[in-house]
Amino acid sequence: MAVESISADWEFDRFDDGSQKIHTEVQLKNYGKFLEDYTSQLKAIEEALDDSIGDVWDFTLDPIALKLLPYEQSSLLELIKTENKVLNKVITVYAALCSEVKKLKYEAETKFYNGLLYYGEGVSDTSVVEGECQVQMGRFVSFLQELSCFVTRCFEVVINVVYQLAALYNSNKGATKIIESSGVHFQTVYEHLGELLVVLITLDEIMENHATFRDHWKMYKRLLKSVHHNPSKFGIPEEKLKPFEKLLLKLEGQLLDSMIFQVTMACVEQRFDYPGEGVSVSKNGAFAEEFAHNIRTIFANVESKLGEPAEIDQRDKYAGVCGLFVLHFHIFRTVDKRLYKSLLDVCKKVPAVTLTANIIWFPDTFLINKVPAAAKLVDKKSVQTIRSSRDVFLQQKAQTLTKDVQSYYVFVTSWMMKMEAILSKEQRTDKLSDDLSNRCNVFVQNRAFNHVSCLQGILYAYSISTIIKTTMNMHMSMQRPMTKTSVKALCRLMELLKAIEHTFHRRSLVVADSVSHITQQLQSQALSSISTAKKRVISDKKYSEQRLDVLSALVLAENTLNGPSTRERRLVVSLALSVGTQMKTFKDEELLPLQLVLKKLDLISELRERVKVQCDCSFLYWHRAIFPIYLDDVYDNAVDAARMHYMFSALRDSVPSMLYAKHMESCEQLLDSYDKEIMGVFTEHLLDKLCKEIEKDLRLSVHTHLKLDDRNPFKVGMKDLAHFFSLKPIRFFNRFIDIKAYVTHYLDKTFYNLTTVALHDWATYSEMRNLATQRYGLVMTEAHLPSQTLEQGLDVLEIMRNIHVFVSRYLYNLNNQIFIEKTSNNKHLNTINIRHIANSIRTHGTGIMNTTVNFTYQFLRKKFYIFSQFMYDEHIKSRLIKDIRFFRETKDQSDQKYPFERAEKFNRGIRKLGITPDGQSYLDQFRQLISQIGNAMGYVRMIRSGGLHCCSSAIRFVPDLEDIVNFEELVKEEGLSKETQRAASLLDCVLSDLTSNSAEGTEYFKMLVGVFAQEFRSVKNMHLRNFYMIVPPLTVNFVEHSINCKEKLNKKNKNGAAFTDDGFAMGVAYILKLLDQYQEFDSLHWFQAVREKYMKEMNAVVKEQNVQATNQDEKLMQTMNLTQKRLDIYLQEFELLYFSLSSARIFFRADKTAAEETQEKKDREDGGKADVASSEPAVSTEPSVK
Repeated sequence: MAVESISADWEFDRFDDGSQKIHTEVQLKNYGKFLEDYTSQLKAIEEALDDSIGDVWDFTLDPIALKLLPYEQSSLLELIKTENKVLNKVITVYAALCSEVKKLKYEAETKFYNGLLYYGEGVSDTSVVEGECQVQMGRFVSFLQELSCFVTRCFEVVINVVYQLAALYNSNKGATKIIESSGVHFQTVYEHLGELLVVLITLDEIMENHATFRDHWKMYKRLLKSVHHNPSKFGIPEEKLKPFEKLLLKLEGQLLDSMIFQVTMACVEQRFDYPGEGVSVSKNGAFAEEFAHNIRTIFANVESKLGEPAEIDQRDKYAGVCGLFVLHFHIFRTVDKRLYKSLLDVCKKVPAVTLTANIIWFPDTFLINKVPAAAKLVDKKSVQTIRSSRDVFLQQKAQTLTKDVQSYYVFVTSWMMKMEAILSKEQRTDKLSDDLSNRCNVFVQNRAFNHVSCLQGILYAYSISTIIKTTMNMHMSMQRPMTKTSVKALCRLMELLKAIEHTFHRRSLVVADSVSHITQQLQSQALSSISTAKKRVISDKKYSEQRLDVLSALVLAENTLNGPSTRERRLVVSLALSVGTQMKTFKDEELLPLQLVLKKLDLISELRERVKVQCDCSFLYWHRAIFPIYLDDVYDNAVDAARMHYMFSALRDSVPSMLYAKHMESCEQLLDSYDKEIMGVFTEHLLDKLCKEIEKDLRLSVHTHLKLDDRNPFKVGMKDLAHFFSLKPIRFFNRFIDIKAYVTHYLDKTFYNLTTVALHDWATYSEMRNLATQRYGLVMTEAHLPSQTLEQGLDVLEIMRNIHVFVSRYLYNLNNQIFIEKTSNNKHLNTINIRHIANSIRTHGTGIMNTTVNFTYQFLRKKFYIFSQFMYDEHIKSRLIKDIRFFRETKDQSDQKYPFERAEKFNRGIRKLGITPDGQSYLDQFRQLISQIGNAMGYVRMIRSGGLHCCSSAIRFVPDLEDIVNFEELVKEEGLSKETQRAASLLDCVLSDLTSNSAEGTEYFKMLVGVFAQEFRSVKNMHLRNFYMIVPPLTVNFVEHSINCKEKLNKKNKNGAAFTDDGFAMGVAYILKLLDQYQEFDSLHWFQAVREKYMKEMNAVVKEQNVQATNQDEKLMQTMNLTQKRLDIYLQEFELLYFSLSSARIFFRADKTAAEETQEKKDREDGGKADVASSEPAVSTEPSVK
C-alpha cells in the first residue's frame, strides 16, 4: 500500500543500495534461530513431562514437521502455454489423463485395497456370534458400491487413454494429422496406463485370495433369500428387495468373480471392434506398432535393472508391462512371440511381484491365463521350469538370507555414518556444487567401487523391502514352512529398513534444506541441456511444422522447469521432451545425462514419500505370527535389545491403513483387537519370561548357601538381562511400554504378597530388593509390613464355623489368655489373642459373641456325649468303683491321701485294653477330649474378654461413664427436628449399651454351667459321679504327655512339640463343677500325695549320692544326677498343673458347693421380696400422711 502512494517522481529516482537484501537475510537467520530454539524447548518440555520417550519416535506425534513435497497451485492449462496451440492441446490431454491415473491409483492404494484386505479382521473365531458375518457384509455393501463406481471410472479412463493415443497415431491416410508423430513416443502415458491396469490386477488378486470375504458373501445371499420369502418379518418393503438383489448380482458379476481385469479387457475389445466415436483403434496399424514399440522400450529399460542393486520401481513397471501386453493382445489380436517369451523368461529371475501388503502376483500364471493364444506356443516343460523356479528361489533365499543380512548390516550402518558425516558438515559456498552432488548421491544414487555395489539411501530401502516382502509372501502363498533362522534374518532386515527411515526422519531438517538446493541444481543442469538443444534447433534455418513442434516442446519444458519441482511440472516436462527429443535434437552423449538428471529429480522431489513407501512395513500385520519367534530371539540375545524399538515401529505401520476398515461399527474395534493381540504376545514371550527369570536369579543369588544348581557362568553360560532395563520405553498405540517399570512392579507385587504370607521372610525379600537395585538398577518399593504378626489374626466367624477343628489344632495358655497352633506346614505358628478377637468383634459387631457361645454349646453337647460313653464303659466304670472302694477302706492308713502308685497303675492298666495305630491309649484319647472341652471354655473366656476390650475401646471417648448426659432431652429443649430427636435417642441407647457392656459383660461361664449341671447331676447319669476318681490317673497321663512335648522343643524334628496346654486344667475344672465334685476331689488330697512321693524319692537320691560320693563312682553319680533332674521335672510339671487347675477353678466358683450356691440364690430372692414388701407400705401410707 505504501508503494502505491509514492509519487511518480520518487518512483523514478529509487535505487537499490543492498539494504533490503541484508534485512531479508537477517530476518531469515532470526527465523531459523527461532525454529531451533523452539524445537529444543519442545523437546525439553517433552522430556520433563514424560520420562518415557522412546529412542524411535512415532512420526505421527511430531509437534512440528516439514512437508517437502511441493504443491502445484497452477492448473495444467496455465502450465502448458506455448504459441503452438495444437501441441498445447495434445500435451494438456495426456497430462490430464496421467494425473487422473495417479489420483485413481492413490485412491485404490489408500482406500480400496485396505478396505478389502482388512475385511473380516479383528474378530476372533471363538467370539463370532451367529449372524455377525452377515452384519459385517451388510455394512460393507456400500463400500462395494463405491468400489464398483471406481472400477467403472478406471475402465472409462483406460478407454479414453487408448482413444487419445489412437487419434495421434492414425494409419488412415485420409485422416488429418494432429501433429507429426513419426518420431514421437509418449512413453510416460503408456507407463501410466500400465499403472492403472496394475490397479485392476491388484483388485482381482485381493478378491481371489480373500476366502473369508467370499464365504461371508454366500451367507449374505442366503440371508437375502430368507428375507425374500418373508419380508414382513424383517420389516423390509418387498418393492425395495428386487432393486437391491439386482445391485448385488451386478456387484458379484463385476467384482467378486476375480474378473475385474478380464471384464475390462472384454469391454475394451468389444468397444474397439465396433468404433462409434469415429476413431479407428483395432484396425489402426500405426497405433498398433507404436503401442508395441513402447511396450518393448519400457520392458527393455525394466529388464536391465530387474534383480540388480540399482533396482527401484522396476518390478511395479514390469507388472504394468504385462498388463499392457495383454491389453495390446485384446485390442489388436496379435502376439509378439519374442516379447511374450522374454516376459516369461523374467519369471526365472523374478518369480513373483508383491502388489500390495500380502498380495503376491505370479506373472507367468497371469500371462498364460490372459493370453491363451500365446500360451499354446510355449511348451509345457518351459512352464514347468518357470514354476519350479519359485521353489528354487525360496531354497536359495533360505541359504543366502543370513549372509544378505550381514552384508546389508554393514552397508546400512556405513551409509548412516556417511549421512551423519555429510549432513553435519557446514556447506561451503566455494564448493557448493560438489557438496550438493555428494548429498544427492548419499540420498539416492549408487556408485561402483572395484565392481562392488555400494548401495545408498533409498536403494537400500527398496532392495531390503523387496527381499522381505517377496520371501514372506511367497512362503505364505505357496504354503511353504519357514525356518526360525530365516524368520530371525527377515526381522533383522525389517529393523534395518526402519533404521533407514528413522535416519532420514532424524535428519529431516538438514535433508529438507539439502533437497531444495539439490532440486535447484538438477533443474539448472536440465535447463542447461535443454538450452543447448534449443539453440541448435534455432540455428537451423530449415523450418518445418515438425521442427516448430520440437522448438515449442523445448520452450515448454524450459518454462515448466523454471519453478518448483512439482509432480505436474515434471509430468509436463516428460511429455514435452517426448516431442522435443525427436529429429536428433539432442546428441547421444547429451540425452543420457539429461534422462539421468530427470530421474534424479523425480527421486529427490519425492524423497520423503518414496522413503515412506519403501520403508512401510504394514504388510507385517499379515505375518504377525513371526512376532513371538522374534521376541524369543531378542530375549535370548539381550545385548542388542534396543532393536525392539524398530520392530514396534514396523508394527505401528499398519495402523493408518486399518482406519479404512469398513466391516465393523468403528475401525477402533479393529485397532483395539490388534493392540490386545500384540500386547498379549509381548507380555507372554518377553515380559513374563523376563520377570520370572529376574525373580529366579534374585532367589538363587540370595540362597547361594543352599548350594543349588551349578551357576558357574563359564559352565552354564550367562545372560545379562540388565540390557532390557537400559531401554527407553517403547511406544505402541497410545501407551508407552516401560519394561523396567513392568518388572519392578511385578517384583514389588510378588515380594509384598509373599511377605504377607510368610512374615518371617521379610529379611530375605529385603535382601532381594537391594540385590535387584544393585544388579539391575530397579528402584523397588519397601513393603512396610510388620516383621512378625498382624492384629487381625484368624476371624471369629471362621473359628465359630470350624470350632471342632480349632479346639483340636490349637493349645490354650491360661495366664496369657492366648491360643497357639499345635503344628503348621509353614515356618511359623499362628496365635490368637484378645486383640485379634476384639478386632473381629469390631468388624462383625457384638452380636457375634452370643452366636459364638451358642455354637460352643452345640459343640460341648457332642463332646459330653462321648464323655458319657467313656465313663459308662464297663472296664472304666469297674476300675473306678474298685478304686473308690479301695480309697474308702484305706484312707485312714494312707493319711486321707490317694496313693500315687494306684493312679500310676491305673494309667498303665488302661494301655492293656488296647492302643490306636499312632500309639495312644484310651486314657490318652480321654485326656484329649477333656483338653478340647477346656479349649472351648477357654475360647468362650477369650470371647468375653475380647468383647469387653472392644466395648472399652469404643467408649474411650466418653469423658465420664458415671455421668453421661441425656442427649434426647437436650435436643428437645433446643426444639430441634424430629429426625434429630430420633438420632439423639439412638445415641443414648448406644451409649447405654456400651456402658453396661463395658462395666459388666455377660457371665457366659455361669450360663454354660447352668445349662449342663442339672443333667450331669441327675440320677440317670449316676455313672458320671465316678469322674473325680479318674482325675489322678489323668493328671499322671497329662504330665507324661506334657514333658514329652516340651522335650521335643529341643529336638530337630519338632513334630508334636508344645510348651503349654492349659485346656486340660480348664476342662477338668469345668467338669468337676458340672458334677459338683470339688469336695470329693479335694478329699483325695491328690497333689499333696504327689508332692510327698517325689520329695521322698528326691531325698532318697540325695542320701544315695552322699553315700556314693565317697566311692567316687562317676557313672553312678551321673545316673543319680539324671534321676534327680527327672524327678525335679516331674514335680515341677505337677506343681504347674496344680496352679493351672486352681486358677481354672476360680472361674467356676469352686469355693462353693452346689447346695451352698442354691442357698445363696434363695437368700437373694428372699431379700428381694422383703425389699419390695418394705416399699409397699410406704406407698400405701402416703394418703394417710396427707
